[in-house]
Amino acid sequence: MRKIALIAFTALPLFAGFFPSTVNTSVTNISGQNITMRSSFPVNGMSGIIIHNYGNDIKAITARVIQTSKGHAKLSDSDVIQHDNLPTIKTAVAKGDKIIGGYLYNNVLLLAPDAATYAKVTAANNKTWIHPDLYALYLSQEGEGTPNRENLAEFAKKYHVGLIYIIKKGSAVLLDPISGKYVGKKGVRGNPAKAQFPFFMRFDKIDTGWFSKSASGTYYNLMETL
Repeated sequence: MRKIALIAFTALPLFAGFFPSTVNTSVTNISGQNITMRSSFPVNGMSGIIIHNYGNDIKAITARVIQTSKGHAKLSDSDVIQHDNLPTIKTAVAKGDKIIGGYLYNNVLLLAPDAATYAKVTAANNKTWIHPDLYALYLSQEGEGTPNRENLAEFAKKYHVGLIYIIKKGSAVLLDPISGKYVGKKGVRGNPAKAQFPFFMRFDKIDTGWFSKSASGTYYNLMETL
């Protein structure tokens, strides 16, 4: 039974590499909301951006995409990245537009059970780590006490986060906050039995406002909901 479980575990495509590589490719065909890409992203569920070249060295992000199968992606309903100095962009996706898969994947928010685990993971991986204190402050400002897929996606868009690294009971996963899909997974050992709730941060708690419900639960149970 153990051998069968191990084979099933290692056969999953998510285990080919924990951090998916960023990919530069282009649009080769468009059909409604579906596009064909010149080359694939490493993992289905990865999100990316489309960049249109207007000429005269003027370029802009015009859409987000999510890979649905090898070489194929769908335009995302998620908000296009805001350009502070430009009006809202409504340029249609065109053949030849550039695609960056895994956009901002080097910017990672880590949700960990304690300070020691946080320090160990961040020291072992050369990424731009977005400190969970910033996310805790965001939740407090929004009147929310715990993470969920929706506030992670909004936080990621606001603070240019590409991936959410989540330490679970016996595994670590990478969540793409735009697609809401896992794009990396691996087994882990030695996680602390006692964990900070809702996640490691340098505050005693998240103040969620006068009308908000106080959060309760355990770190590991909460991480299973993400």
